Amino acid sequence: MNPTTPAVAVSTGLHADFTIVLLFILFGIFFGLLALGIARLLRPHWPTPEKLTTYECGELPQGPSWVRFNVRFYLVALFFIVFDVEVVFLFPWAVVFRQLLPVSGMGALAFWEMILFLGILVMGLAYVWAKGDLDWVKSLTARPAGEEVAAE
Repeated sequence: MNPTTPAVAVSTGLHADFTIVLLFILFGIFFGLLALGIARLLRPHWPTPEKLTTYECGELPQGPSWVRFNVRFYLVALFFIVFDVEVVFLFPWAVVFRQLLPVSGMGALAFWEMILFLGILVMGLAYVWAKGDLDWVKSLTARPAGEEVAAE
């Protein structure tokens, strides 16, 4: 029988990979907090009322900070993210596609999978376009004559 120390027993077997990952996470958290702590100790800190005001591109803030934003800003951001993620999937596919093309059946499979993916995205774009969500300035919808608006 070979006597093993607990450190050697932990570093062998299935747990070895997880132990290394855990150590990297702990070291990352430790050094991040250490850097933030040192920066807090060394930085100059002289708060004045002017420094504590909300900064809005050099202009004095007007009104409350909780202002309702138009929903179109969020829609444009959401559409950008959806189509940006599409590009993130297209680049690795384009790199691997040339290698899969000579392999029997794999090139065609990869090609038609990407055509299906792009088709779903084009259908989504057509739906959003037909609905009018890509128009920045929307026209008001006309109500039929005689229709009353309910008062709140």
